[in-house]
Amino acid sequence: MLNRYPIWKYCLILAVVVLGFVFSAANLYAPDPAIQISGASSSLTIDQSAVSKATKILKDNNIAYFGEEFTDKNALIRLQDKAQQLPAQDLIKKALSDDYVVALNLAPTTPQWLRAIGAGPMKLGLDLSGGVHFLMEVDTESVVSARLETIEEQSKANLREERLRYKAVVVTGENTLEARFADVDTRTKAGSILRREYPEVVFVASENTAGEFILTGTLPEQVISEIEDYAVNQNLTTLRNRVNELGVSEPIVQRQGRNRIVVELPGVQDTAEAKRIIGKTANLEFRLEAERSALSSQRDYFDYKDENSLGGAYLEKRPVIGGEDVTRAQAGFDTQTSQPQVNISLSSDGGAKMYRATASNIGRSLGVLFIEYKTKTQDAQGNLLDKPVQIIEKQIISLATIQSALNAEFRITGLENTAEASELALLLRAGALAAPMQFVQESTIGPSLGAENIDLGVKSVQLGLLLVLIFMLVFYKVFGLAANIALAVNLVLLIAVMSLLGATLTLPGIAGIVLTVGMAVDANVLIFSRVKEELKAGAPPQSAINAGFDRAFTTILDANITTLIVAVILYGIGTGPVKGFAVTLAIGIITSMFTAILGTRAIINLIYGGRTVKKLSI
Repeated sequence: MLNRYPIWKYCLILAVVVLGFVFSAANLYAPDPAIQISGASSSLTIDQSAVSKATKILKDNNIAYFGEEFTDKNALIRLQDKAQQLPAQDLIKKALSDDYVVALNLAPTTPQWLRAIGAGPMKLGLDLSGGVHFLMEVDTESVVSARLETIEEQSKANLREERLRYKAVVVTGENTLEARFADVDTRTKAGSILRREYPEVVFVASENTAGEFILTGTLPEQVISEIEDYAVNQNLTTLRNRVNELGVSEPIVQRQGRNRIVVELPGVQDTAEAKRIIGKTANLEFRLEAERSALSSQRDYFDYKDENSLGGAYLEKRPVIGGEDVTRAQAGFDTQTSQPQVNISLSSDGGAKMYRATASNIGRSLGVLFIEYKTKTQDAQGNLLDKPVQIIEKQIISLATIQSALNAEFRITGLENTAEASELALLLRAGALAAPMQFVQESTIGPSLGAENIDLGVKSVQLGLLLVLIFMLVFYKVFGLAANIALAVNLVLLIAVMSLLGATLTLPGIAGIVLTVGMAVDANVLIFSRVKEELKAGAPPQSAINAGFDRAFTTILDANITTLIVAVILYGIGTGPVKGFAVTLAIGIITSMFTAILGTRAIINLIYGGRTVKKLSI
């Protein structure tokens, strides 16, 4: 019998529609604006006193709040008004010390039964929900200085290997260093060696009034620019890796100008954790413990990171390897002591360096130096500074005797807790920063702008949908009503799929939804036009319906596949906004194919299928 679906097909369509309504329902629950407080260090837990201090400052300034929540790592204070988020953040920042990170967040209000099945609202892009915008500045000067210091140390070693006596090799300026010799022959020989070893440095011979023969090495502007570009690009890659580790959807991490990087985190995100991890400039250095006979210029003194340990130790100035040699880092536990540890894998070059250093120094101690750059906004008395000051903290986290030669696989112990081990593993896994960075700007893409964009976007969808519904009802009557029902279901399924996949909705994404409405109707228009042609040709109503759906299918499939290919290409080569449009368009094509062909036909079959029909309302 024509135009009758088997029961299983109706059940399948019904099941898809019900699931669509369930998963899209999570978007009816708007999140609450909130302030999140977490520790600047993973070892710092948030207690009631910090939250009490924060809520008191809010109460004193007439900012309405409710729903204080504690988790293992942070505390969340919900606010009544989203417009109060920024003032509340500023007030709480001033009330708490630099040991705490105060960030904006959106607290979910989705019912537990929806969250239990994995349903949640769509993440909204920066242009719709707002989000956090960081502008970070890379300290490129420190990279150039570090490069010169490396050349200085290596030059001394090269000259000693060639048994050439020098009076001094020192860095004398931002991009220059000097090597001083007692006679011209030694300077000439040293010049040929250093020019061969460091072709990027321009060496110029001269003499001073003290009768010393000078070799001045200068880094050209082109080389400095290359060093700075490498540092910024390396930091850019590292930041992207760190953001990926945090699981942020549709982030924007891009370079701005010569030495700045923009990081944008849209939607509902743990912004406090993101700020702490992204802003954390941490690295490791593995250094041998200095021998007692070592000169003061060849060693540095560092305290232990563990506060329970008193004193510190002297380590050699020159590291064996650094964090950039780490290829894999995984947090775990020592099987014997059950203490947290980080299992390390090194690159082939790093493994070779480690083996050479430890094989020849069995019995000596190897120190693991934790280097962290921090930005201070308050002095010791808790007063706000006029300008943020960046400080460098270097502390020993492990100092163990070398029992045998180490290779590319080893472990770091001496960590305080599992949180510190996990964070250190994350930072090493994401890659070392080539240069320290500091936040020069932190802003929020405001809720008012996001609300206005949402309002305009929703109105555009509503207007487009209304016009399409009227058109279909006027021109296709009962068939148009079936298409309109399928169109409404299509929007529900589109929202459900985007929510389920965790896709981020942006303003261009709303444009994709509007386009999807038109494309979904286009398929029905093709089908209904074919049905009309069959009726004009004298075909019976049931045969006309069957022919209309069957013969229009190929045309619909071809049109949608070509559009889907374009959407995939846009996603592959596009940037943030273009990708948002492509994702919405691609999902919309798939859902519209389902509703326009299966959904509409199921409704038409229920109305006309298996009956004797003399005339169709089309």
